[in-house]
Amino acid sequence: MSDLLAPPSGVDSPAHDGASPALIWRDGEILRDGVAHRILAGSIHYFRVHPDQWEDRLRRLAAMGANTVDTYVAWNFHERIEGDRRFDGWRDIERFIRLAGEVGLDVFLRPSPYICAEWSNGGIPFWLSGRVAALRTSDPGFLAAVDAWYDELIPRLVPLQAAYGGPVVAVQVENEYGSFGSDDAYLAHLRDGLRSRGIVEMLTTADGITDDMVVHGSVPGAMTTFTFGTGVNEALRLRRDDEALMCSELWGGWFDHWGERHHVRSADSMGGTIGELLDAGGSVSLYMAHGGTNFGLWNGANHDRVLQPTTTSYDSDAPIGEDGSLGAKFHALREMFAPHHGGELPPIPAPPRRQAASSSPLVQTASLLDIIRAVPIAGPPTARPQTYEQLDAEDGLVAYEATISFPEGAVLSIDGLHDRATVFLDDERIGTLERDGVTTLPLPGVTRTALLTIVVESLGRINYGPYTGEGKGIMRGVMIGRRLVHGWAHRVIPQTAPVITGTSDSRDGLAVAQIDVDEPLDAWLAFPGEGKGMVWLNGFLLGRYWSVGPQHTLYAPAPLWRRGRNDVRVLELDAVGSAVEICEHPVFGETEEFVGS
Repeated sequence: MSDLLAPPSGVDSPAHDGASPALIWRDGEILRDGVAHRILAGSIHYFRVHPDQWEDRLRRLAAMGANTVDTYVAWNFHERIEGDRRFDGWRDIERFIRLAGEVGLDVFLRPSPYICAEWSNGGIPFWLSGRVAALRTSDPGFLAAVDAWYDELIPRLVPLQAAYGGPVVAVQVENEYGSFGSDDAYLAHLRDGLRSRGIVEMLTTADGITDDMVVHGSVPGAMTTFTFGTGVNEALRLRRDDEALMCSELWGGWFDHWGERHHVRSADSMGGTIGELLDAGGSVSLYMAHGGTNFGLWNGANHDRVLQPTTTSYDSDAPIGEDGSLGAKFHALREMFAPHHGGELPPIPAPPRRQAASSSPLVQTASLLDIIRAVPIAGPPTARPQTYEQLDAEDGLVAYEATISFPEGAVLSIDGLHDRATVFLDDERIGTLERDGVTTLPLPGVTRTALLTIVVESLGRINYGPYTGEGKGIMRGVMIGRRLVHGWAHRVIPQTAPVITGTSDSRDGLAVAQIDVDEPLDAWLAFPGEGKGMVWLNGFLLGRYWSVGPQHTLYAPAPLWRRGRNDVRVLELDAVGSAVEICEHPVFGETEEFVGS
């Protein structure tokens, strides 16, 4: 066994119970039972695919020629409330892994506390980032929470390893840590925690293609792998000792931010990089093979001088589309991967069936203020506005209320708005403020006293970089001129579908459509004329829409529909439209070519 595969000091050998890993690396190769082996993987995230469609998407991946599926484990998806760790239904990671094995795929598991993935908070629970400042370090509070999580998660994964007859052949330690921090002890703690809890399979790390990233993201006992769109030669230069060459995230496409263009990458461009990697003897995991959807409010955000929230769609111009459709990249990869298989590839699955195009009227039933005021006040009043974390609010909308007095010509400002606010004075909507846009509003009228209501929306928790874990809401205070406003009440708006009836003479608020279908099939929903909001289908929160694009349709998978009448509810923050349209094809907006680095 290579020295790099030897267990670190103080940790039991991976084979301490007689079990041996399926894969090892030696002399620049990955070996399986002593024979050179190539990992041909693609990323599918179980938390972005309806569980009734897991098997379909896995079969499409196998038909593409992959021999392995790669998935993160999103901690905050399983432990939304501290101590309440869920592994049922959509969160049944064990079922997803077993399905992969039944389809004939190995599993490359990435269960680090942090996943990035353009997922809310990079997968770290908001209740933890709300109280621990030094995330992804040896901070005792952070490690205690990680250990408690691993104590529940890892024993569920141990029996699913290839060493015990399951499909899991590799497990990642952390994720692109070299572009974030430099706490070697933290990485060692995670590695040792995986081993001591029974992980015997090959460990890996993943980092970008710079010397600094590799130095600070690697840990002894785990094989260094790379993430890039192009850069095979740099990866070859950075490959360490006798490790095998592997790109654990080859970016065949890219995700989208609201207000930008839809990113695409041509099959030729993607195929050129993958061909170069395969010719060099490397292994690959395509990110993403099937992107899926940021259902609910699970989308993350980046921050590059301004907040960049990710769209509801995570299609990523992947070979397997958001609805399972197969594009040119699928067929190109099937051709490229086929020679690396000993037999015939599985047949190509039939294309997904979709509902026919139609339109149904939207009827407004309540204003935004009706919805806000139907929610009880959370806790006693406070001198200053509370953050989402202080209010135990995971995401979505929070309303802040205070009685204010002000002179004629006064100006309202919010210090530390995260992220977008709709402002009302008594019952009048007076404007919208944004974190990186307009942050002040003139208060209308003469000197008076009025009820100020500020409805704040979190647009997505930051998932990458030094701002990961940053709070939401009003972070510091609200001012009239130079004077702070004191005396705040708070209402945390549930993420369940609103059902109230109230006034309907406002441009914002709740609107409802009833859609009759003959058969539950996939559909794409559009909301012409609307501004920004959230959509529920039969009580399930599909996600957000926003007229700034690029995304103009929301994917509504077949399992969420029912034969006959279906209920669509739209909570519009800006301007309610007149209809809901079913489209037969997605509209992702104006495109922009992505190559990567």
